[in-house]
Amino acid sequence: MTYKAYIIDLDGTIYKGKDRIPEGEAFVHRLQEKYLPYLFLTNNTTRTPEAIKTMLSTNFNINTSLDSIYTASLATLDYMNDLGKEKTAFVIGEEGLKTAIFNNGYIENSQNPAYVVVGLDRTLDYEKLSIATLAILNGATFIGTNPDLNIPTEKGLQPGAGALLAFLQAATRVKPIIIGKPEAIIIEKALSILGVEKKDAIVVGDNYKTDIKAAIDNGISSLLVTTGFTKPEETSTLPVKPDFILNSLSEWEFDEK
Repeated sequence: MTYKAYIIDLDGTIYKGKDRIPEGEAFVHRLQEKYLPYLFLTNNTTRTPEAIKTMLSTNFNINTSLDSIYTASLATLDYMNDLGKEKTAFVIGEEGLKTAIFNNGYIENSQNPAYVVVGLDRTLDYEKLSIATLAILNGATFIGTNPDLNIPTEKGLQPGAGALLAFLQAATRVKPIIIGKPEAIIIEKALSILGVEKKDAIVVGDNYKTDIKAAIDNGISSLLVTTGFTKPEETSTLPVKPDFILNSLSEWEFDEK
């Protein structure tokens, strides 16, 4: 198929938790061999781009540039900068999210922050949820890095950032601003980074509700691979079909011209 650029999900598409998806690795190698531009676009905010780059190289035999990795953490930082409010934030999240925000001019504030930012946090406790709730009710801008209710791991589907957002939305009656897939905010930035128009790009991912919906909602071609979140038996009942559905990325046929 002929596309000028590929927007590619990571977890469930290129790997699954700590497990390799060899066909995903091979897919990236083929893109590199053909000098086709690509951007790894992930809703995962637990790792920094530097950590993702190292992980891909060490665990999954993929050597890629730092510029080819764009996370929901970076998209969140860009969005906050665009809003231009006071640079104070209370963040529920892990290293990838906190590094992106607090290493780029923002100050942590648990009393009266301008922003409450929520991503996946595997050390979450009631105290953090209480601080976030009070801050949101006091007027802080409520930002969710991504809406993923679950994340695919080698153990199965575990709670994602979206589950934490649901708790805080119920507690505050305030709907968060979502940055990650399927929202236009992160997709528009990805296209800008790649320097292509929507008609020339394709989104590749395993999650219909985030990756593929991002493509469909934003007028971009889509390729669903059933190696992660969305299972083969679910594809017959999808409300809007992706442009392509594959059991494995090894089935993808590149234009050989």
